[in-house]
Parts: sequence; C-alpha cells; structure tokens
Amino acid sequence: MNDRTQNDTAPAAKRRGNRLLWIAGPLAVAVVAGWFYLHSGRYASTDNAYVQADLVTIAPQVGGRVVEVAVRENQAVKQGDLLFRIDPEPLQIAVDQMEAQIAATGDYLNASRDSYRSAGADLRSSEATLRTNEAQLARMKELRAKGLVAQKALDDALNDVDTARGKRDANAAALAKTKTMLGGAVDTPLANLSGYKVATAQLAKARLDLSHSEVRAPIDGIIGKTHLQAGDYLNVGQAAMPLVATTLWVEANFKETDLTNVRVGQAATIEVDTFPGRKWKAHVSSISPASGSQFSVLPAQNATGNWVKIVQRIPLRLSLDAAEQDGMILRAGMSADVEIDTGAEHSAIGRWTRPATTDATVAAAH
Repeated sequence: MNDRTQNDTAPAAKRRGNRLLWIAGPLAVAVVAGWFYLHSGRYASTDNAYVQADLVTIAPQVGGRVVEVAVRENQAVKQGDLLFRIDPEPLQIAVDQMEAQIAATGDYLNASRDSYRSAGADLRSSEATLRTNEAQLARMKELRAKGLVAQKALDDALNDVDTARGKRDANAAALAKTKTMLGGAVDTPLANLSGYKVATAQLAKARLDLSHSEVRAPIDGIIGKTHLQAGDYLNVGQAAMPLVATTLWVEANFKETDLTNVRVGQAATIEVDTFPGRKWKAHVSSISPASGSQFSVLPAQNATGNWVKIVQRIPLRLSLDAAEQDGMILRAGMSADVEIDTGAEHSAIGRWTRPATTDATVAAAH
C-alpha cells in the first residue's frame, strides 16, 4: 500500500513542477522584456572610447645650441615655466649690431639733411651760372651778327650754356634724391623716415629672436618623452619635446545607429579599464560633423567596386566633470567605456517616469 502511494505521489509532484515552470518561465521572460521595453533607447553606450588631451610639440623659434634643459621627462609644468634655453650669445650680438646700425642710419639721415641744404645751394649757384652764360651767349650772337667776334667765340658761348645747363640739371636731381630720402621734407622726424623704420624693424626682430632663446611652456601640462640634452643643436621648428595638457576629455566613437537620440549636453558616465568599477561623470560637449572615415587619408570610395554597407562611427567629445577621483588620475590614451543617458524612452510609461532634468540640460546646452 505504501509503495503504491509513493508511486502515485511522484508523478503528481512532477506535474506540479512542470506547471510551475510553464508559468514562471514565460512570466520571467515577460518581466525582462517589459523592462527592456520601458527603458530601451534611453542609454547609448560604446567601448570604443579613449581619454584624450591636447598635445603640444615644443619647438624653438630660433636655431642654436642648447645650453640648459630646465625640465625632465614626466615633469608637471605651469604656463610660462622655462623648458630649455638656447645659446643667447649670437642673438645678443645680432641685437648689438642692429643697435649700432640704428645709430649709423640716424647719422646718415642727419647727414642727408646737410646734403639737402648743400644740394640746394649748388642748384642755386648753377642756375645763376646758367643765366650768366645765357646772357653771354645772347651778346655773342649780336656781336657775331655784326662781325665783331669770331665764330669760335660764339661756339664757346654755346658750349658754356650747355655745360651750365647740365650742371644745373645734375644739381636739381641730387636735390630731389636727397629730398626723397628725407621723406619729401628736410625736417621730417627720424622715426618717420623709411630707412630708419627698416633699421628699427630689424632691431625689433633681433630682440624678439633673443627673447625666443628661452623656450617656455605655452600651457599647463606634463612633459612627455624627451631626450633633449644640453649641447644638442636645434633648428628652427625642430621638435624638442612633447607637452601633454592637463585638461582631459574623452573621445567616444559611437555607431551611427546609436546616435538617434544623442544630443549635446546630455549626461554620461565614463569607466576606464585601468580602474574597473569606478565611474566618472561627464557630459556630451560636441558631436563630430562627419564620420571618422571622412577624415582619413584615403576615404572610402563607395561608388566604385563591390559595395558592402558598413555601419559608420561618429566621434563624440565628452567633457569630464573631474579628471581625478580619490587619487585615481585619468591619463591620455586610456581605454574607456561610455554610457550616455539620452532621456529618450520608447514607451509611454518610460517617457512619463524619466527624469525631467535631462530635457532641461539639453535645452540649456543649445
């Protein structure tokens, strides 16, 4: 009897377990599907993201031999800090030379004022001589007409007039030349004369080159990998060391199909591979105007050959609210996972329950 009862109880329990599975299974699927339905489309995420920073290549604006390197690799610097110094002696010599050139130019232009006055006196003298010779020629013509002088005397008078006229023209040209050098007037100030301006500009350039012998940090940052040593020779524009800015952001490359509801200003969370489980707050600061392939050296030519549709990626720039968290510092090049809260919902319930601050944040960003 007991064996028969046990045999009847086992199939009944099995049937109750099957009914429970048939009920609980679809119910669990429905709950999961319902959750995805309520929240689908709200979050856009990608693991194709990296921490970025401005990278400045430090290069000298004057060529020369390095006499001092004031920083080392991985050292933090502030804007204006000395990085290295180029031998200033040749540049100082150029400044001294141009200062002497300025003084010589001033003396020359002042001497030109005296030359202008002298040329004016010469011109007046040659004009008087020409008038005298022209009067003498007139008298010789009268005397020759009366036969009182020889033809040679008349010829000599003609020659004297031509000579005096040539002298007068030469003195007039010299006066005009000197006047041009003095800017059209003998009393033009030195600072307004073109020759003096040229010398002044050359002196300013020499002084600027001398100031560039000290190469300073253009921004706050950290010195990257460098092998610069005292004694090295650098040409103008030659890369000396990299400087990585301290201001960081995250570049996330989203699939174009994930950007339907992404807008500038939306909140985001960043998780880097170096610090798993830790999240940084950020927000979308800008969206690229084109896909990454459009900026490549050889963009895809989709109108040629066999075409295969490939989902493109659009770069987004996300600004970090803080690059440091409990001593954990983000660094350029780190891999990251990005999740953006778009605030968008596919269901009426989801749209009703979503936070109202998301729309306000996006509206403020625009």
